[in-house]
Amino acid sequence: MPPTPPTTPEPGEARIRDRGDACPGALRLHPAEDGRLARLRLPAGRLTAHQVEVLAHAAETLGDGRISITSRGNAELRGLADDCGARLAALLTDAGLLPSPTHERVRNIVASPTAGLDGLGSADVQLWARELDAALCAAPRAAALSGRFLFVLDDGRGDVAALGGDVSLVAGGDGSVLLRLGPRAFRLAAADAVRAALAAALAFLDAADAAGNGAWRPQELPAGHEPDWAGALAAAGIAAEPVPVPPPPTSRPPAPGVLRDGALYVLAPLGRLTAAQLRALLPADEVRLTPWRGAVVVGPRTPQGPAPDVRPTGPQAPGLTATGPQAHGPARADRLPAQDATPADRLPAQGETPADRLAARSETPADPLPAQDATSAGPLAAQGETPAERPPAQAPTPADRLALLEAAGLVTRADAALAGVTVCTGRHGCAKSLADVRADALAAPAGPLPVHFSGCARGCGHPYGDWIEVLATGDDTYRVDGVPTPRASLSAAVAAARTASTHPPHTR
Repeated sequence: MPPTPPTTPEPGEARIRDRGDACPGALRLHPAEDGRLARLRLPAGRLTAHQVEVLAHAAETLGDGRISITSRGNAELRGLADDCGARLAALLTDAGLLPSPTHERVRNIVASPTAGLDGLGSADVQLWARELDAALCAAPRAAALSGRFLFVLDDGRGDVAALGGDVSLVAGGDGSVLLRLGPRAFRLAAADAVRAALAAALAFLDAADAAGNGAWRPQELPAGHEPDWAGALAAAGIAAEPVPVPPPPTSRPPAPGVLRDGALYVLAPLGRLTAAQLRALLPADEVRLTPWRGAVVVGPRTPQGPAPDVRPTGPQAPGLTATGPQAHGPARADRLPAQDATPADRLPAQGETPADRLAARSETPADPLPAQDATSAGPLAAQGETPAERPPAQAPTPADRLALLEAAGLVTRADAALAGVTVCTGRHGCAKSLADVRADALAAPAGPLPVHFSGCARGCGHPYGDWIEVLATGDDTYRVDGVPTPRASLSAAVAAARTASTHPPHTR
């Protein structure tokens, strides 16, 4: 479980951090009630097709068979054994998911997930995210950033601008970009966006060192220690005009369904995907995990031919073979753990402990993916028919693929009951949880407003913007937006809150 945070300071009092942040990483595994936890930073949530396979493989063979999506579009593996760190690191490194061991926890970059796909934004900030990631990893000083420091890159539509970034870039329609730094803002050329973001982050580190209070994020700096943002930009050779801070642009997240150019958007039920559900997103040119616990599936843009080889050069991850169209089909049932049989979370058997579950897990790798056989006629070919005599297979339409993903248990419609429902780890993974919030969240009624179930007052993983808070206060008691609610009345209270025209604002 995450450590207990220090006491909140009084208004106007600077927070004192007497230790580094304890955020989990891919190399720093964190103890939890259900085993070890690894959090993998994915800048802009991006995964190649091969990386999707590697992540699913790691979840099956080292973890509990599931992948959790965080509110920053990162991925978590849970239920890891104490001694699996080296094997996990090898898998992730070979797949290109750990480009810099010293920087792996600071690659917190959220970017508009559908940028470059639907023509609605002013810049393809997905490309900015890749450039910023490379710049961060190339700057030794940047490794000192906290694992909670966040970069937000909005393409101008306003979908991620209000997600609480410490350094935010908002693209403008005139080739400019707004650099938002808490109470300060600067207008500069889009060509300087990535360099400006890095310069701002390093300026924060200088200010934090001078303040001496161990601040993890700019808002924790004491009065009189504001970073010299303007000086840092000027030193980097960036022309930046100070401007008044405008309200961030806001827009709703994309609705699940078919996007432009055949791309798809789906939500993970309660923020978790089984390994089989993650694989079901393939074939794809890339998959982008989102802050709303979903996945944008991009491509493949040439569905009639083999998917492009996006694997890194060098040794292949253990247990994985070539990833062609056949390998990207539905996962074989004989390689799925029992808990992957349904999309709902598997609850532990009565009396079962985390140690029991870890001991019961096989230490042998999952079966390798079936290799593509170029000479095989395949199971559906007519007897005696050669590949040359078969008519070309019709590529599934985006609507067909969406139907298959719905059958796999993913949320594909905005009016589905679990659309917009998120939840913390809950009792079976966190000792601080006061109730089985994941089981109760499964019964949440549909509604237009997002709702988040929290097992304790810390509210881990809560969304930003307009949302309903369902807070456990005991085994059978909750507060729904602050109103005491017995568990027996929870469904009706959540339904009323999700459809209410107004509700109390959240200050988390």
